[in-house]
Amino acid sequence: MIHRKSLLPNGLRVVSVQTPHLHSAMLAVYVRSGSRHEAPELMGISHFLEHMFFRGSERYRDTVEMNARVEDAGGNLNGVTTRDHGYYYTPLHPSRLEVGFDVLGDMLAAPRLVEVETERQIILEEMLDEVDESGRDVDIDNLSKAAIFGSHGLAHKIAGTPKTVKRIGLEDLRAHHRRMYGARNLVLACVGPGEQERVEELALAHFGRLHPGGDPPEEEPFASPEAGPSVHLVDNEDSQQTEMRLNFLAPPEHHEDFPALLLARRILDDGLSSRLPFQVIEKRGLAYALHAGIDTFSDLSIFEVEVACAHPKVPTVLSAIADVLGGFVTDGPTAEELDRAKRRYRMGLEFALDSTSDLAGWFGGSELWRPAETFEERLAKVDAVTASDLVRVCSRIVSRSNLQLTLVGRGGGRAEQKLRRQAAELPLPL
Repeated sequence: MIHRKSLLPNGLRVVSVQTPHLHSAMLAVYVRSGSRHEAPELMGISHFLEHMFFRGSERYRDTVEMNARVEDAGGNLNGVTTRDHGYYYTPLHPSRLEVGFDVLGDMLAAPRLVEVETERQIILEEMLDEVDESGRDVDIDNLSKAAIFGSHGLAHKIAGTPKTVKRIGLEDLRAHHRRMYGARNLVLACVGPGEQERVEELALAHFGRLHPGGDPPEEEPFASPEAGPSVHLVDNEDSQQTEMRLNFLAPPEHHEDFPALLLARRILDDGLSSRLPFQVIEKRGLAYALHAGIDTFSDLSIFEVEVACAHPKVPTVLSAIADVLGGFVTDGPTAEELDRAKRRYRMGLEFALDSTSDLAGWFGGSELWRPAETFEERLAKVDAVTASDLVRVCSRIVSRSNLQLTLVGRGGGRAEQKLRRQAAELPLPL
């Protein structure tokens, strides 16, 4: 694997990863444009524009023509919008790279922006997945981000609200495209067995027309909320289970403490033999599934533990999770756990060498904010983490004062009050 970066005259960053051992290619374009960068009254416009790109471009007049061209090259066009960036990608047969460059380049530089009303209706239908029968938001991710971030842009719903989506007009979409889709706010990544010089030639030919504007948007820093624990319960009478998410604000990926957090997550949840699923699911049968993860943004991250359980079990499940987390923070990992987590992390990176999408995200997506680490650099940091590092880092992150607890289930104000009292006494560091 050979990783190389170059810069087009218009300011577009081009990342090429040569993988002679693979038989497929991936083309991806990353843009620093997400819901955190939107005005509240236009919430959802980044996601709306993502949809509109697939309605046709200057050369490919409609979605059928656009998609058929890429599918004939072994690919399929996709787009994703997140809170702090978006990306567009397609796998390709290595012999047909130019097709992907041609279509994605035209799509992002010269979208037609037609059939706005039709796409608006599709988005409004899509948003129904997040609400109950009365139209209230019951999406655990939306609600937990709102509870954590308040009025900050990271609290914005990625799809927006029905009110904001209905307000967005054609001129708004055009202005957002001009503002965000200039070359300097984009990164083009290509992974595959082809020659890197060819990648740079295709990038210049098909993305050189992007206007050279698009300076990365300024991102409002997030000021940590008042000390918790904070509890937010949304009553959903139609639900058969309560969804619960424990959120802890954590440092960003480039912070020196992040490698320790990566290993802590693996020790706590990396298969049924790890601490949380073993204690909560396998040993006590309190839930069917549990997940611990890290949601990363450019300037911070969130360590999350999410579980769904029968409504009456909520206090018991919350206590069980806190027991595991508190015990880990107090005692740290065993030598066997730490060694296993490091081995598993190394294996995961080795697996990524066989994934064009993983390689594109690692080297291309990261480049939106800072130069990507090499795998060797990351592994050196992970290998250097000690048991005392884990205790030091986790005692600051996994604490009652840093806990934001969001639940979607049954129960009104009294249930929330009981949970608030329980959260204040959980066996976690203060």
